[in-house]
Amino acid sequence: MKKVAVLLARGFEEIEALTVVDYLRRAEVDVTTVAIPERGSVESSALVVGSHAIPVVADMQLNAYLYSLKNKMLPDAVYVPGGMPGAANIAFCESAVNFITDCAAAGKLVAAICAAPVVVLAKTGLLAGLHYTCYPGMEEGLSQYCGDPEKMEICMKDSCLERNRPWVFDSNVLTGRGPGAAEEFAMEFVRLLAGEAVASRIHDTACQR
Repeated sequence: MKKVAVLLARGFEEIEALTVVDYLRRAEVDVTTVAIPERGSVESSALVVGSHAIPVVADMQLNAYLYSLKNKMLPDAVYVPGGMPGAANIAFCESAVNFITDCAAAGKLVAAICAAPVVVLAKTGLLAGLHYTCYPGMEEGLSQYCGDPEKMEICMKDSCLERNRPWVFDSNVLTGRGPGAAEEFAMEFVRLLAGEAVASRIHDTACQR
């Protein structure tokens, strides 16, 4: 069974987070929602409040989740929803960022949507040389999120922003535009992890209009 870690920090975008969790679980993917500490905090609460004041109880807190991975394989994918300050809280959590980069280095699927590609992934250099998408206008803050213009040039070298795309998959990185694209993004996530047949079944049962 495929395993996915979904990182949740205060201020996450609920549609982006829960649509993906719902669709992946429909596809029988083993999803663990992981609570990330707020900026300046060492430990997180399992109760994470989204950007629209919707409280969600995460399956595990970050420290406990990372401890559970000791001497075990990394999950098949890690997912970072957007929303502010949710994405920023994850970007400021060194343990969460290191976990994301470890997954990427191991060839695991790294997924991020909305603000998260720019706020979280850009500073790691994971977008260098790749095509990606994000919430319209978020790219204007790349210099800030990468640290400074010089770091941005390094972290984003040869990357290409694909505007007006619901999702972009390049190498092992899946990025999405925003909450309005959450369904299409989630369906691609399912296809990448569970295959075309499962994705078609999920679409037929959950995406009828």
